[in-house]
Amino acid sequence: MATIFKKTPVLTDTIMHYCPGCGHGIVHRLVAEVIDELGIADRAIGVVPVGCAVFGYKYFNIDVMEAAHGRAPAVATGIKRVHPDSIVFTYQGDGDLASIGAAEIVHAAHRGEKITTIFINNAIYGMTGGQMAPTTLVGQKTTTSPYGRDKDHCGSPIRVAEMLATINGAAYIERTAVNSTANIIKTKRAIKNAFAAQMERKGFSLVEVLSNCPTNWGMSAVESMEWLEQNMIPYYPLGVKKEV
Repeated sequence: MATIFKKTPVLTDTIMHYCPGCGHGIVHRLVAEVIDELGIADRAIGVVPVGCAVFGYKYFNIDVMEAAHGRAPAVATGIKRVHPDSIVFTYQGDGDLASIGAAEIVHAAHRGEKITTIFINNAIYGMTGGQMAPTTLVGQKTTTSPYGRDKDHCGSPIRVAEMLATINGAAYIERTAVNSTANIIKTKRAIKNAFAAQMERKGFSLVEVLSNCPTNWGMSAVESMEWLEQNMIPYYPLGVKKEV
């Protein structure tokens, strides 16, 4: 019988630690498939942060570095400059990238670093207890905003993709989601485009992926995907924000 589907060799056989229904596993597979299909596994280097993806080095069958909270772009910059022929990417959540690491990602883009960032936006701090993140929606309840995010007190949720798209050093910026088969396919295509931008030395590239967090949202996996579509996508519209 012909094999029509198999696990990419860029993923290890390690059982993932993510909560049931979480979108991280989907994105891990997409990143691994793109690396395999582009034939760059022997020169790909990942950088994972503090956050839900902290054990990312266990899942990718390539070289992966661990970075301090928010500092993945700085670590990736050092790796890329020392090994310019390597394909370097960071894999970061919204608490890591948009809060403590906001300066790191902005300046990496401003410098036009030839790195790629996979940015998971689930609108909450996942690993550390479900606190409000810079991306938490107005009215969304978290452990630190039990009555819902107050815009007057906390400001509006930050739109990372739109912000980075204004930077000259950014070559490819797109926002996608993993709430449906169609959007998962688009996410894989965006990741491939982002890696291609790096391989062509165009500049900094980032794919923001809207994902779900059933545990901290207090929902089932199905409910969380529906909530993502109904609430996150209207505020965080999908699509290419910049391409050069």
